[in-house]
Amino acid sequence: MQEAAEFGAFAQAWLILQCRAIAGARRGLITHGEPGQKSYAPLTFWPEGKGGTLALLATAQAAEQERRGVLRGPPQAETSAEGAEVFHIAHPLLVDSLLFGAVAIELSAAGEDELRKAMRNLQWGIGWIESWLRRTQGGRSAPEQKRLSAVLDLVGASVDNERLHAAAAAVATELATTLECERVSIGFLHGRHVKVRALSHSAQFARRSNMVEQIGAAMDEALDQRATLIYPAPEEKSPLLLQQHQKLARAHGESALCTIPLLRQEKIVGALCLERPGAVGFDAATVEYCEAVAAMVGPILEIRRREEQWLLGKMWGSLRSFAQRLLGHGHAGFKLAALALTGLTTFLALAQGPYRVAAETRVEGLVQRVIAAPIDGYIKTAHRRAGDIVSQGDVLAELDDRELLLERAKWASEQQQQLSRYRDALAKSNRADIAVLKAQLGQVEAEAALVAEKLTRLQLSAPFSGVVVSGDLSQALGAPVVQGDALFRVAPLDAYRVILEVDERDAVQVGAGKTGELVLSGQVDAVLPFRVEKVTPVAEARDGRNYFRVEAKLDQTPRFLRPGMKGIGKIHVGERKLVWIWTHTLVDWIRLTWWSYWP
Repeated sequence: MQEAAEFGAFAQAWLILQCRAIAGARRGLITHGEPGQKSYAPLTFWPEGKGGTLALLATAQAAEQERRGVLRGPPQAETSAEGAEVFHIAHPLLVDSLLFGAVAIELSAAGEDELRKAMRNLQWGIGWIESWLRRTQGGRSAPEQKRLSAVLDLVGASVDNERLHAAAAAVATELATTLECERVSIGFLHGRHVKVRALSHSAQFARRSNMVEQIGAAMDEALDQRATLIYPAPEEKSPLLLQQHQKLARAHGESALCTIPLLRQEKIVGALCLERPGAVGFDAATVEYCEAVAAMVGPILEIRRREEQWLLGKMWGSLRSFAQRLLGHGHAGFKLAALALTGLTTFLALAQGPYRVAAETRVEGLVQRVIAAPIDGYIKTAHRRAGDIVSQGDVLAELDDRELLLERAKWASEQQQQLSRYRDALAKSNRADIAVLKAQLGQVEAEAALVAEKLTRLQLSAPFSGVVVSGDLSQALGAPVVQGDALFRVAPLDAYRVILEVDERDAVQVGAGKTGELVLSGQVDAVLPFRVEKVTPVAEARDGRNYFRVEAKLDQTPRFLRPGMKGIGKIHVGERKLVWIWTHTLVDWIRLTWWSYWP
C-alpha cells in the first residue's frame, strides 16, 4: 500500500511536468494496475480537479491492448480556441514485457511536426515511470536507483526555489555532486549569446571573468549547432565544431566537457555545461542521463527566468516571440490573422466616412398659445383635454357664471336706483346733485359693462386650429382657478420646430445651416430630414452633463407628427476618418483626465 501511494504521488508530479513540457497539452491521464489485468483503472489526472474524457480513456485502453504508441483524432470534428485540431496520444507502461498501464494526453496541434514532437517527448518522459516501476519490481541496480533518486532531487530543487538564481545554483550543485564533476554551469540565452547565471558550489561569481566568458562561449558553440557537444570527442568522427570547448578545456588543465542545450517547447533557451577531469570523461550512459536531466529541468528554470523579468523585458520577449511566429516558418493561420488585422487597421486608418453628432430630440409646435383663466372662479365644464384636435373657436372649457349673474343683477338694480335719483335731481333743477348723480350713474354703468364682459369670457375657446398640448380639466370640475392660471396650451398641426440637446463636447462642431435626420421613438421607420437654424449659446445642466439647445426646422411635416414626440437626431458635420469617429470620445476623455491630474 505504501509503495502504491508513493507511486501515485510520483505519477501525479510526473504528469504535471510532462504535460507542461508538451506544447498544446490540454488534459492528461495515467492508468495503472498489476500486470496481467484485462483493464487498468485511472490513477491520476491533469489538470487537478478535472477528470479525463471518454476519448482520452479509450486512447489509453487502445495503447494497453496494442502495447505500442497510439495517435487518434477526436470522435467528432473538434478544434481548440486557436483553431488547431485536437488529438489524443497514448503510450503503454511496459517493463520487461510486463504491462502496468498507459499514459494518454489530449493536445491541440497544427500539423504533423507538432504531433511527432509531442509523441517523442512522451516516449522520453515515460522512461522515468518505467524506471520507477523497474525499481519497485527489484530489477534495478543500486547505482541506477541512486541516479534516479538524484534526478528527482534535481526536479524538486528546481521547483522548490522560487528565485531563478537559487534554483539554478541548487540544480548545478546537486548535479555536480551526483556526477562527481569539477564544475557545472547553467546559462540562459540573452539576445544572440548565452549568459552564465549559476555555477555549482558558488553563490556569487564574477560574470565578467575570463572563466565565465569562456564557459559562455562554449555554450554558444553548442547552441549554434543545436547539438550536445562532448570534448574530447568520441572516437568516431564527428562533424561538430569544438573550438571553444577545446579552449575552455586547455585553460583548466585538459578537462572533459559536456554541453547540452536547454529546450522549452522545442525552442533553445539556454545551456548546461559540465566539467570533469580529463581522465574520467563522459560515457554514452552519462550523456544520455544528462540530456534527460536537461529535458526535465530546463523548462522549469526557463519559467522561473521569465517570471523574474521586468515588465519591459516581458514585453520585449513577447514582441520577439510574435515576430518569430510572424516571420518564421509555419504558423500559417497566425500569419493570415496578422495579415487580416493589418489590412483592417490600414483600412480604419485611411478610410473616411460621414461623421454625425447624435443628440436627444423632441418636437415642439412652432407657436404655442396659452389659454389662461380670465377671472377668479370655478370650473364648470371641460369639453377638451390634452391630445384633442380642435378647430378655431371650439370651446375647450367653461367657468361657473352664477356669481357673475348675481353681480350683474346687483348692478342692474343699482343702475335703476341711480337713474331714478338722477331724474329727480333734473326735475328739481339741482345742478350740484345732478353732477354727482350723473357721475355715480356712469360708475354703475361701467361696473355693469365689466360684469357683462366677464360673462362673455367665461367660455375658453381655441384661438386657432391645432392640438391641445397640455391641459386636462375633466378631473377638476368645480375646482377654483385664479386669474392668469395657464389652463390649456394649443399648438398648430402644420408648423413645428425640432429641439436637439447637443452635448457640450460636440456643440462646437454644430452651426446654423447644418443638415441632419431625425428618427422618432413612435415612428422608427420614418427618417425626417431637418436643417439647423439656431444654436443657443447657453448651456443647460441635466443629469450631471451640460447640453446646448439647438433649434432646427423640418423639411417636411408628416401627418403623424405631434408636439412632444421624442427621438434621436443626427447632425451631419462632415467627413472624418473612421478610426477618429470611433475613438475620439475616449481620446478626449483621456486628455481631459490627464490634464486635470497634471501638476
